[in-house]
Amino acid sequence: MNVPIFLAAAAANTGEAELLFIWRRTTPEGKAVVFCLLIFSIVAWSVMIAKAVQMRRAKKLNLFFNTEYRTQKNVLDLFDRRVQVEGCPLFTVYQSGSLELDARLKNPDGNGRKRFVSLKGMEHVKRTLENNVAQESLKLESGLILLAIAVSGAPFLGLLGTVWGVMSTFGHIAQQGAATMAAMAPGVSAALLTTVAGLLVAIPSMFAYNWLVHNLRVMTVELDNFAQELVSKMETEYLEDE
Repeated sequence: MNVPIFLAAAAANTGEAELLFIWRRTTPEGKAVVFCLLIFSIVAWSVMIAKAVQMRRAKKLNLFFNTEYRTQKNVLDLFDRRVQVEGCPLFTVYQSGSLELDARLKNPDGNGRKRFVSLKGMEHVKRTLENNVAQESLKLESGLILLAIAVSGAPFLGLLGTVWGVMSTFGHIAQQGAATMAAMAPGVSAALLTTVAGLLVAIPSMFAYNWLVHNLRVMTVELDNFAQELVSKMETEYLEDE
C-alpha cells in the first residue's frame, strides 16, 4: 500500500540531491548569474500580478461606468452629479473632457452656463480628450518594459553563465590533462543550470507580456472610441451651428 508513496519520496529525494550536487559544482560566476535571474524573476512576477490586477479592475470599472453613462440624457449629467469612479480609465477621460467643456461653457461672471460653445472651444475639448487618452494608455503600459527586458535579457544572461561555466570546465580539464566524461559532466551540467534559470524567467514573462499587450491594445481602442463618441455627443448638444 505504501510502495507508490515510498517511490515518489525516493524520486523527490534523488531530484533534490541532483540539484544540490549541480549547485555545489556551479562556479561563483554561475551562482551570481542565478541570483541575478532570481531577482529578475521576482520583479517579473511582481509586474505580472500587479498589471493583471490593474487590468482586471480597470475592465470592471469601465463596464460599470459605461453602463451608467448610457443611462444619462445629457452629456454632462454625470459630471453635474459629481460621480467619482477612481481608477477607471473611461471615467478619467470623461472627467477631463467634461471639465474642459464646463470651463468653456461658463459665463464670464461665473454664474450658469452658456447654451453653446464656439468651434475653437470645442477644439480645445478635443485636444484635452486626446491628451488624456494618451496619458491613460501610458499608465496602463507602465511596467511592461520590465517584462520585455526579462523576456529578451534573461535567456542571454543564462547563456552567458553557461558559456562561462563551460569555459571554466574546459580550462580546468586542460590544466589536469584528463579529458574524461567523469571530469567533464559535473562542470557542464552545472554550467547548463544558468540557461535553465534564464528560460524559467523568460518563458512565463513572454506569455504574460503578450497577454498584457493584447489587453492593453483592446483597452486603448476602447478609450479612443469612447473619446470620439463623447466629442460627437458634446458637439451635438453644445456646438452652435454656423
